[in-house]
Amino acid sequence: MGARALFSDRTDAGRALAQHLLGYARRSDVIVLALPRGGVPVAYEVAEALGVELDVLVVRKLGVPFQPELAMGAIASGDALYLDARTAQMVGVSEPEILDVLNEERRELARREILYRGDRPPLKLENRTIIVVDDGIATGSSMHVAITALRAGRPARIVVAVPVAPASTATELEGLADEFVCLHRAQDFSSVSQFYRQFGQTSDAEVRTLLERSQRGTP
Repeated sequence: MGARALFSDRTDAGRALAQHLLGYARRSDVIVLALPRGGVPVAYEVAEALGVELDVLVVRKLGVPFQPELAMGAIASGDALYLDARTAQMVGVSEPEILDVLNEERRELARREILYRGDRPPLKLENRTIIVVDDGIATGSSMHVAITALRAGRPARIVVAVPVAPASTATELEGLADEFVCLHRAQDFSSVSQFYRQFGQTSDAEVRTLLERSQRGTP
């Protein structure tokens, strides 16, 4: 029997998540960073509710070549790399295959940076509080590399905020972030989508629209 859906869609999840982050509202030192694409509609609602700036942190999963949904690591803006060597070895991925996947995802990451942000430079992170938002966490690879990338920017505080995550992954990420906010820690977890009634793919156009709308609305 599948888990009961907790959220109607990503907008609903974002509004629910924002209620647990109100202590950061109206603070000029706070930035909300979304992991595209699915994290952007969630993060948009959080940024709107808190009245703070919104930007994206582009992260790309490194999928096993013959099983792309299985993550063996991730990369993020700023050349951050997280490789789960144990998973790669367990499923028998060779070093040349890892390099092929890595190069392909680096090209896609660069494309998305330009697509989402255009010529607008990334927001300054140093000495600021960063709230990193996604629509949920599965393996934790993408969030792991996101935190690694952010640490290089010397922020004052990193807050990871998600609607749902497996209980074991949540415990692991708690040790990496300064604060971990998760509305539901699932014991019975198969995918993020099982906790949403509507979980369609977020388009690039929707990402651009929400970022532009947020930029216009934030002082």
